[in-house]
Amino acid sequence: MYQAPSDRIVEILHREPASDPIGVYGWVRSRRDSKAGVSFIDLSDGSCLQGLQIVVPSDLENYSEVLERAVLGASIRVTGQLVASQGRGQAVEVQASEVAIIGDCDPEHFPIQKQHTSLEHLRSIPHLRIRTRTFQAIMRIRSYLAHSVHSFFASQGFAWVHTPIITASDCEGAGAMFRVSTLDADQPPRNEQGNIDWSQDFFGREAWLTVSGQLEGETYACGLGRVYTFGPTFRAENSNTSRHLSEFWMIEPEMAFCDLDGNRHLAGAFLRSVIGNTLQACEDDITFLERQLPSARGLRRNLDVIANKDLRHITYDEAIERLIASGKSFEFPVHWGIDLQAEHERFLVDTVFKGPVAVTNYPKEIKAFYMRLDDNHRTVAAMDVLVPRMGELIGGAQREDRLDILRQRLHESGLDPEAYTDYLDLRRFGSVPHAGFGLGFERLVCLVTGASNIRDVIPYPRTPGHCP
Repeated sequence: MYQAPSDRIVEILHREPASDPIGVYGWVRSRRDSKAGVSFIDLSDGSCLQGLQIVVPSDLENYSEVLERAVLGASIRVTGQLVASQGRGQAVEVQASEVAIIGDCDPEHFPIQKQHTSLEHLRSIPHLRIRTRTFQAIMRIRSYLAHSVHSFFASQGFAWVHTPIITASDCEGAGAMFRVSTLDADQPPRNEQGNIDWSQDFFGREAWLTVSGQLEGETYACGLGRVYTFGPTFRAENSNTSRHLSEFWMIEPEMAFCDLDGNRHLAGAFLRSVIGNTLQACEDDITFLERQLPSARGLRRNLDVIANKDLRHITYDEAIERLIASGKSFEFPVHWGIDLQAEHERFLVDTVFKGPVAVTNYPKEIKAFYMRLDDNHRTVAAMDVLVPRMGELIGGAQREDRLDILRQRLHESGLDPEAYTDYLDLRRFGSVPHAGFGLGFERLVCLVTGASNIRDVIPYPRTPGHCP
């Protein structure tokens, strides 16, 4: 059986003092030397926000070595006794009987110092920024959110489907995609027309990195009933903003025998469960980030609203009426047929509803071909879930399950039905009403951590001109 080599600080901090020796590994956050001949080390192993105080007596055999080498960033192993702390800020501390230096750290060149280091600077050292309390807190929350996502869908009877990362189709017409090819980029083979002969490529056709697992998810929902995907997706949009990544993770549930109302109720239950659980499990990290990040002011209050308020519902028509009736002057004028902009969405959630809201039944011209056409033939069974301080967080729809109408929508969208043969087969063989939604995981992490820049909530952000 696997046995951990040492005790984790998160567990040690909740123990009672004991006479048995304990061992702990970690990195030095700080060291304070007193005139009384005792040194105090704040030790972190990344398992929790709070560090463990190590009391190093001056009669320790290698005390002079500790003074020289146990500096900020150095890694050490400590053996000692867990005792009640005499100081403030912690209930217990370790009286060290042995301190071994594992890895030295040059304080003159270590790019992370005790004083505040800007997030902008930390983005330039993604391999080291995880040593800071801020990024440790963000990544612990990210990890718990991922576990919570899987737990929620498992509790609802969903199967996790691993959809392909390499695809031959752009399921959403999402724009620029990353091509996957083994052809010689300088001298690719060409056909008689002078075009690149993709039949000689690795897959015998053009291939890209996926922008979404939705289409494959739909096929499996029409066999397993309830499925979800949770994996990396890629978009080659040249957008250098705080809201865009070239590589990110998507959560995409799909349900057979489900309509738009069922889809909306699932989205509401998902948000209440995932955010509510994370609020409890990551309380210390959320409280810390609320103090640490200017963009996270009022974070807990905002998350409480989302976790405890029912998801309100209005149609797109009603949303347009509310926006016009407000008399507010928006940068983007409001009229029927527009795609709601961030300023419109935030006004609805922050001012009108003061909580999350699902807007449904959008004009068909501004939504994708696969969304079910409403009986009025002017709108589709689409939904966007809007949350306070962010706007759109979830986008979804009931899928078009009628073969003839789906073909018509493909033609209207300028897409070749031959490229969607497998997708159309779902409507030929036992078609059923089905629905689903998509959620960018990093946007969810931004919401729960209060981070204002999406590059701060993924370990190694990939953006235009930046692939560390």
